[in-house]
Amino acid sequence: MTTTAASLADRIEGAVITPDDPTYETARQGWNLLFSHRPAVIVDAASIDDVVAAVRYAAQVGAKLAVQATGHGFATTTEDVVLVLTRNLDSIMVDAEARTATVGAGLTWGSVLEAAQAVGLAPLLGSSPDVGAVAYTLGGGFGWLGRRYGLSLDHVLSFTVVLADGSVVEASERSNPDLFWALRGGGPGSLGVVVDMTIELFPVTDVYGGNLFYPLEDARGVFDFYTRWSAGLPEEMTTSFVIMNFPPMDIVPAPLQGKSFAIVRGCHSGDLEEAAGLVDQFRAWRQPAIDMFRPMSFSQSATIASDPADPLPALSSARWLSGLDGDVLDAILEVTAQPSPVLFAEIRHVGGAVVRHQVGAAYSSRHADRLLQVVGVAFDPGLEAELAARQARMWQRLEPKLAPGGYLNFLEGEERRIAAREAFDPATRARLATIKRTVDPDDLFGVGLDLTV
Repeated sequence: MTTTAASLADRIEGAVITPDDPTYETARQGWNLLFSHRPAVIVDAASIDDVVAAVRYAAQVGAKLAVQATGHGFATTTEDVVLVLTRNLDSIMVDAEARTATVGAGLTWGSVLEAAQAVGLAPLLGSSPDVGAVAYTLGGGFGWLGRRYGLSLDHVLSFTVVLADGSVVEASERSNPDLFWALRGGGPGSLGVVVDMTIELFPVTDVYGGNLFYPLEDARGVFDFYTRWSAGLPEEMTTSFVIMNFPPMDIVPAPLQGKSFAIVRGCHSGDLEEAAGLVDQFRAWRQPAIDMFRPMSFSQSATIASDPADPLPALSSARWLSGLDGDVLDAILEVTAQPSPVLFAEIRHVGGAVVRHQVGAAYSSRHADRLLQVVGVAFDPGLEAELAARQARMWQRLEPKLAPGGYLNFLEGEERRIAAREAFDPATRARLATIKRTVDPDDLFGVGLDLTV
């Protein structure tokens, strides 16, 4: 450990980890095994004061500062940075009467959901409870309650932020409103270190959710019916259409191992009888091979998508669609055709409250109501390049069908940085750049999204 790193260690409650430390390799690695920083110093912060010390240290030694909670999404990977781990900032306080929660930056949505459901409330989490709540929210945040209530960032009341000069500020509609505007959509680690946020909660306890599995050979019929059916759904119901390749692995239920399906999945957070009737329309059209739709506690909503919890070498890519037609399905079937490293291609039905909520925020991708995400797993060396090439060919084929902008939460690595250039309209980007110059004039947080003009 260098002399300066040792002096930092003397000033903080948490740990300072350098490349010669036996815990370094584990500490630097996030959830996605394809991406990781190789920092000069890792600060495993135990408090907000530790984050302040790390920010001031990075400025002192002239290093960029990166932030990681769970490591699900990286804007880029880099060396010689100061990496701040916020995983130990895991406090949560739920105010049942006010229907709010104050959430530490280290918490995953699973912890927030558990605390909120205990008092009959729900946060606007995504499909996976293992994703960091704060970073997810800073990038947008669309989940199973999205069409009814909007994006997670639409319902943030305030952030506590450590800025580049080491000051700790509140960002809200009343305090530092420009920073508050920029953080909601400007992405994590670009403007400061968000150490906690206060969010609204919603009275959702019981939902009707699950999946209908159809044989892959029925994909075209399922897609056509889904396109018509989903267009008329109420905002209480959020759904998706998925082509899924289940790997032949023990973590997959035996009936699904090594098989591919066309899947309709969804979650209805309103009247359960109405919800059952809507899904019955699909059942009446054609009985699925496997029917997993049922009434459930919203605390069980992670079972709808069953996203993997264990770290994987995964590559995600996503774009907004201007509409659905046979060309879109053809492109999806091509990219998922076996043998393929693509795990799934999923079209999410957005719209509803996401479009209606025109809150003052930097996030501006509200114009399209269908979002296509393609995720693959590179278990073997060399598959990463094949996976990226498949995704690129698909987007090239679908170019006429793509809507402007991007959903940055589903992008990683260099693709995420490039997409950030197009994710904001010119006026939004110009305002972001102005705020960036004000709060981070020396680009200390240069490892996040590129918010310059």
